[in-house]
Amino acid sequence: MKPFRYERVTDPYAAVAAVSASPQARYLAGGTNLVDLMKLGVETPDVLVDISGVSFGGIEETGRGGLRIGAFVSNSDLAAHPLVRERYPALSQAVLAGASGQLRNAATVGGNLLQRTRCLYFQDTSKPCNKRRPGSGCPAIEGIHRDLAVLGTSRHCVATQPGDMVVALAAFDAEVHLLGPAGERTVPLTGFHRLPGNEPQRDTVLKHGELITAVELPALPIAARSVYRKVRDRSSYAFALTSAAVAIEVRGGVVRDVRIAYGSLAAKPWRARAAEEFLLGAPATEENFALAADTELAAARPLRDNGYKVTLARNLTVRLLTDLTGPVGSVAHAQGAPR
Repeated sequence: MKPFRYERVTDPYAAVAAVSASPQARYLAGGTNLVDLMKLGVETPDVLVDISGVSFGGIEETGRGGLRIGAFVSNSDLAAHPLVRERYPALSQAVLAGASGQLRNAATVGGNLLQRTRCLYFQDTSKPCNKRRPGSGCPAIEGIHRDLAVLGTSRHCVATQPGDMVVALAAFDAEVHLLGPAGERTVPLTGFHRLPGNEPQRDTVLKHGELITAVELPALPIAARSVYRKVRDRSSYAFALTSAAVAIEVRGGVVRDVRIAYGSLAAKPWRARAAEEFLLGAPATEENFALAADTELAAARPLRDNGYKVTLARNLTVRLLTDLTGPVGSVAHAQGAPR
């Protein structure tokens, strides 16, 4: 591991100033992803600014009926919180699906948003990778790409964003609150992560020195009847092949509102806007659920070995929407249960 200087701060403005002062400085909170990447030589900061002592509050109701979640809330506390389980069950389920209990105790909400891809070429510094070293190439396109992206890719990168929590946040119109050298700003979660385009090295729209202070969920009654499901190679502690957070409201047999977001299909959590638009005002039938998924996934550009993801995402969409609109909708009531 490359030597680095360590600083500990307890004030958010001091933290922003410390990181802004060095182009190679990084924030350290739970460190569950950053430290691993440092051990691999992927991340090589000159300065680590420990912000674990900064207080951004816990989970509290907003004046508009939503929830404000402090950036340093642990994943375990987020998943277990009664208001999260009651009002946004898919979010609780997504967090519980994300890692082992030990990691959830250490990992923070802010850090979870910044997870980096698990692409094998990104993690192996002996290999070229445009995300790690721009202009060096993307060997995954012709190499090992079974787990990689089918939506929003470019000729420069086919990596995926591996998170679970972010998928539910994308479905529920969450916003990310930031503090940086230029002050405070708020970014929609769906606009926080970037597709690779010509700059695959930029995972998010964060500017250097900006610090995540909170995530805010709006009041969203439909989210109380929601579910997250993760499809993976083994039943525990594995990244998704695909995942989905889904919520739907049906009255008189017709879809009045619907939210669908996919994980592990792109370099960002993928809000299925085309599928949602197709379903609004349509009869809530299995046939329409399949047609909606097909409409969304028509944009997929699978590679040699990952075309199965398109079928997987289609089937997952149909299954979850069918379950949620059934007589009991049992998956929506398994609040907090890992999927």
